[in-house]
Amino acid sequence: QILYLKPPWTLANLLKCYKKHWMAVFGYVVPRSLLSTIECLSKHLYADKPFDSSTVRILLQESKKLLHAFSCRSDYNGVLPQAYAEVTKLCESLGEVRAALVRADSEQDLSEDIMVLSENAACEKMDAAVPSLQSTEEKEPHASFHVAQENRHQEIWSVLEGVWNTMNLYSVELFQKLDCSAVTMAAKASFEEAFLGLQKLLAAVKDIHEGIGR
Repeated sequence: QILYLKPPWTLANLLKCYKKHWMAVFGYVVPRSLLSTIECLSKHLYADKPFDSSTVRILLQESKKLLHAFSCRSDYNGVLPQAYAEVTKLCESLGEVRAALVRADSEQDLSEDIMVLSENAACEKMDAAVPSLQSTEEKEPHASFHVAQENRHQEIWSVLEGVWNTMNLYSVELFQKLDCSAVTMAAKASFEEAFLGLQKLLAAVKDIHEGIGR
């Protein structure tokens, strides 16, 4: 009766309801700081411009953050873990695409290096009037190669950082739910949630293992 927008909802409607009722309702269920996540999703999902891969990555991470926060309250009849798993798959797919693009750039730069080295070998028989030009041609592909390598390192670091943050979130959630000193009659039901959290942790470890294998 007091809803800002009545169902059935679109995603845009839901985000508007989140913002409208955040302080009075949702801020008591999840951390209030997550309002920035709602605003980020609303801002980018309905902007009149195409996404780049960096924006998509941010949106997926923010979505995972929101889903994880609500999972601390309930699994919502299994719907929420399924949604979290699907977003995680999208994150992995995006990571693989970005890594493939970086590899392709690295291979292209390497082939350019090989071509330049071949040209330099052929040009050794020429007179010494063009050494400065040759040195310039050598430096540029080498510089781009190093930039590509640095980007690749940043990509790997970003993935590992995401894994670390996820593991930390799961660990904190588990320890909070398994804190025997805080167990009351009302809190005993949370051990089921702790078990669900452990399942998430095992799934994350499995994903890490498969990723290392790839």
